[in-house]
Amino acid sequence: MREPWPATPEDLAEAQRRLAALTPEPWHPPEGRWSAAGCFVCFARGTSGPGAAGDRGWAAAALVQDDAVIVGPVMRGVAGFPYLPGLLALREGPLLEAAVLALPARPDVLLVNATGRDHPRGAGLALHLGARLDLPSIGVTQRPLLASGPPPAEHAGATSPLWIGAEIVAYWVRPHRFLRPLVAHAAWRTSADVAAAVLLALGRGRRTPEPLRAARQAARAARAQPAR
Repeated sequence: MREPWPATPEDLAEAQRRLAALTPEPWHPPEGRWSAAGCFVCFARGTSGPGAAGDRGWAAAALVQDDAVIVGPVMRGVAGFPYLPGLLALREGPLLEAAVLALPARPDVLLVNATGRDHPRGAGLALHLGARLDLPSIGVTQRPLLASGPPPAEHAGATSPLWIGAEIVAYWVRPHRFLRPLVAHAAWRTSADVAAAVLLALGRGRRTPEPLRAARQAARAARAQPAR
């Protein structure tokens, strides 16, 4: 039986500090073909503020393997906590974990709509989820959380490092010259360089990498269905 997720902000902060201090074996994409999964959770529309405990949620994961996209079953549940900066795992962690575990096969790497090393305690949800699932993981967000650095050049495939102090914790990545860049975050067993390379490899001409895009689409489609 799996260990439960931290249940309080204090417990989560302690778990984040512990995870950030670990030095697991680094992961790199293997030679030849490799698989990637993405996971995404969305919550009911119409709630006020950034989110409250008890909000209905829908989480999905998708696997890209041998050019096929396989979407797993959508997990339904409720947010255990309101949105709290730096403590996203309290709100989203259990639903996302359930969605990834429902996939028909285990991926080589997991993409999460959250930060990794770019975090007040060095272990955002992308890193935490990867550690719990024993999967190399990468965070993908619209903007950095704490890290800073100049935007990338305008050409497709351009990257630019994002720093916290002397450490590169993420990269701006521009998958297409006409698209705004995303942030690729170092997370569990991945460096910022590997995160950027994986993001570009999975772009398929779109801004959002394919497994994360498919998971987001499935979660939002389930949310749009009439309540049963």
